[in-house]
Amino acid sequence: MTTSEAITLVDRDEAGIDRAFRADVLEGLRASRKAIPARWLYDDAGSQLFEDITQVPEYYPTRAETEILTARAAEIAAAVGPGRAVVEFGSGSSVKTPLLLDAIAPSSYVPLDIAGDFLRQAAAELSAKFPGLPVYPVEADFMSEVTLPAAVERTPKLGFFPGSTIGNMVAWTAVELLRSMRLTLQADHGVQPLLLVGMDLVKDTAVLEAAYDDAGGVTGEFNLNLARRINRELEGTIPIESLRHVARWNDAYARVEMHLEATRDIEFKVSGESFSLAAGETIHTENSHKFTHRSADMLLHAAGWSPRNRWLDGEERFSLILAEATDPRKAP
Repeated sequence: MTTSEAITLVDRDEAGIDRAFRADVLEGLRASRKAIPARWLYDDAGSQLFEDITQVPEYYPTRAETEILTARAAEIAAAVGPGRAVVEFGSGSSVKTPLLLDAIAPSSYVPLDIAGDFLRQAAAELSAKFPGLPVYPVEADFMSEVTLPAAVERTPKLGFFPGSTIGNMVAWTAVELLRSMRLTLQADHGVQPLLLVGMDLVKDTAVLEAAYDDAGGVTGEFNLNLARRINRELEGTIPIESLRHVARWNDAYARVEMHLEATRDIEFKVSGESFSLAAGETIHTENSHKFTHRSADMLLHAAGWSPRNRWLDGEERFSLILAEATDPRKAP
């Protein structure tokens, strides 16, 4: 096994609490329209629940993207070329990663994830599948530029951002993330980095809403886990039984929204600070924006990435786009 010891870049306080998590939760709960960034759904428990979501019948993106990676492996390999270090942003369990690594003959693999225990387990399992491949796990919040291990510093890189995570962000946040990815992947050797990113496509509203509110309630548990995490890590007293999971399509913004809705008036504390929710009031926990080909390309161009290839599944539900870093321009 060639897995290196995981590098930890998360800023924690003396009690081991992620300072950014606390700050985002408190700021979000103080707001008149309460909202918490979706990345905090993914602690170890949340990451496992998300893996469970990918197996429910209603959740099509994982199956669609897996189909692309399987059916178009040779085309992807030809477009990427061999010898790049694969840097996966928000690697989770790395279920799709072996399909990519099998296809492109990379020089190394660097999984980035904020859920440390989940990251280490997934990295070890993947390393066992590819015993000759150097694996360098990094525990980090990839929403800003990440310093990669020295072993891959000067290696040409392919960023891998599968799933539809880019859709979790509003446009300006998504652009900032894509820009920070460009900085993370840049190397001082004149070879521009590449990015292979998944983007879900606009489709029938009923299909979209079902994908985020499955009949078995797995997505609901995933959403409620955020409140449980707040109670566990931030000395919260949120009455979980008085919250319900809500998923709805917002056509104006082309996104499915997830909320935690209070079923009655409630009061609670987080890190010693008092909050309340009126019956029917929500905490907005996640967006999942859906794209057209044009809006996907515009987002990439705005962040300094030029789309080179696009692959779709057989039902044209999902797109996997290969983009190359370009020098940003502010004028024609």
